[in-house]
Amino acid sequence: MAKSNKPVVWFPFAAGGTVIAFCMPVIVLLTLLAALGHAPAGLDYQNMHVFARSGLGKLIIFGVVALSLWSSAHRLRCTCYDFGLRADTLAATVLYAAAIFGSIASAVFLARI
Repeated sequence: MAKSNKPVVWFPFAAGGTVIAFCMPVIVLLTLLAALGHAPAGLDYQNMHVFARSGLGKLIIFGVVALSLWSSAHRLRCTCYDFGLRADTLAATVLYAAAIFGSIASAVFLARI
C-alpha cells in the first residue's frame, strides 16, 4: 500500500476550519464594535498589546492566523478544481506556498512585538 500525505494536509485544514468557524465571527464582531467605539473596556489597545506581547498570546494569534490560512488555501484549491482548473499540482503549490509564506510573515511580525 502506498503512503499518502493526505493526513498532513487534512489535519491543518480541519483545525483551520474549526478555528474559522468558532473564532472569526467573534473577531469580526469585536472589530466592528471597536471601530464603532463600543468595544468592552478589556479590549482596548493597551490590553490587547500586552496580550500580543506575551508568549501565550503570540502562540494563540499565530495559531489562528496560520490555521486560517491553511484552511483557506485548501478550500481555494478545491474551488479551483471545481471551476475547471485541472492543473491541481500548480494550484496546490501556489496556494500552499502562499499559506506558508503568510504563516512565516505572521511569525516574523509577532516576534517583533
